[in-house]
Amino acid sequence: MPTPREIELKLEVPAQSLARLGRSSVLNNGAKARKPATLVSVYFDTKKQKLRSKGLSLRVRRVGRRHVQTIKQDDENTALFVRNEWENEIAGAQPDLDIAQHTALKPLIGKKLRRKLMPLFETRIRRTVYPIHNGESEIELTIDRGKIEAGRRSSPLCEVELELKRGEPADLFQTARELAREVPVNLATSSKAQRGYSLVAGKRPEAIKAAPVTLMPDSTGEAAFRAIARACLRQLVANQPVFLCGDAEGLHQMRVALRRLRAAISLFSDMLADRQTDDMKTQLRWIGGELGPAREFDVFIERVLTPVSEDKPNGPGVAVLTKDFQQKRDDAFDRARSAVESTRFRELMIDVSAWIETGDWTRNTYDRACVLREGAIASLAAGELNRRWKSILKRGAHLKRLDAERRHKLRIQAKKLRYASEFFAGAFPGKKTRERRRRFLSALEQLQDALGDLNDIAVHEGLTEQIVDNKDVMGKRRRGRAKKAFAAGRVSGREEARVASVLRDAQRAYRIVAGAKPYWH
Repeated sequence: MPTPREIELKLEVPAQSLARLGRSSVLNNGAKARKPATLVSVYFDTKKQKLRSKGLSLRVRRVGRRHVQTIKQDDENTALFVRNEWENEIAGAQPDLDIAQHTALKPLIGKKLRRKLMPLFETRIRRTVYPIHNGESEIELTIDRGKIEAGRRSSPLCEVELELKRGEPADLFQTARELAREVPVNLATSSKAQRGYSLVAGKRPEAIKAAPVTLMPDSTGEAAFRAIARACLRQLVANQPVFLCGDAEGLHQMRVALRRLRAAISLFSDMLADRQTDDMKTQLRWIGGELGPAREFDVFIERVLTPVSEDKPNGPGVAVLTKDFQQKRDDAFDRARSAVESTRFRELMIDVSAWIETGDWTRNTYDRACVLREGAIASLAAGELNRRWKSILKRGAHLKRLDAERRHKLRIQAKKLRYASEFFAGAFPGKKTRERRRRFLSALEQLQDALGDLNDIAVHEGLTEQIVDNKDVMGKRRRGRAKKAFAAGRVSGREEARVASVLRDAQRAYRIVAGAKPYWH
């Protein structure tokens, strides 16, 4: 039987903004709330969380005197917006696995699971549902406020869900966009189940790295790009709260997600040739530019300034230089935080999600775009990998003679080829192919790291010159400029001394990449 699918957008909203939500045009356009309900849901799993490891969740919800069992499955390629869902009314508060035989839970059902299944956490929420009509589409806007409890631990919960009951997904995203203009809602990636599991673990939110993308050789170009872009967007959105909690790694992973998404757009550029995509690229460059300086100062302080300071903390100008850079770093993080908390960023995340799912690129009638959209990904992937590999061979043949700018361009090419190899892994199956890809990626990563180190040295030189030459508001040189310049000279000298060694590492890695056998042939 066909798998029931739930198409929804989950949005986080500050509890203090619920009044603004109630006054929004979305809810004041004829929408009448149904009678609010109190829902208590208990989530079950084994002690070792076997269901979670398989991307499944199992809950029993009490609604009045009724009990409803729900099984959900997160598909890595669709989980940001679409989840497989099976729902049945059952007789009591304990799971009924007999009626789960037609669900994704079936392969796990057995005596062992029945014996070890136990309640892990529960949610207690007050739910208000508003039926909304947008064009010919029917959408349910649900406001959930309450808490998640796991033993003695608890966490507040306040979120909005937009679920498409009937009609076009584009109307769902349009409703979300209208809401974001008036209320500080954020696109969210974590379900209640995922938040509950985090609560059980008792850990603070941690930075999320890029997840593998599941592709098959016969996946269409459209399906492949959508899966890749969803994975990038999910990584970007999931790291937003981590960064806002003060974790610099969260910022780094947001930047990684942005670079990967922009690389994916480049890989599929012939399929994404439209004005809307150009606008997305412009917006992504904006947020990348807002996040970039914070990361640059962070890396400089950690990898360059701190070792110099620890070596001779009382050296002339070291303390002043350290203080200046720390202030620059703090200012850059404030700038990044302001950007991530802005209405522009909130709307951008919804716009990107809408573009991925329903953008103009999905209806592009150009012959080339149609062929790529409907054709098997293996062919497109092989062409892109080969073209980019040959470009690196050509650019890197004279690596020693390249200036900083051209080395930087080569680094970007290496990074895009690495991302492409990761994105397209599923398009080239087989044990032998996987081993060749592993060796290829290892060499490519070494080349990227060495070129990245060379680029950092060039960037750090510019940062040092900038802060030494800085003036105060009166246009006068800051006190201690001579001492600070001396300290900056030590920093620059330390960095310049590394160039020859790092360049040799880059040349060695290039030779391995050049001699590698392409795994996509």
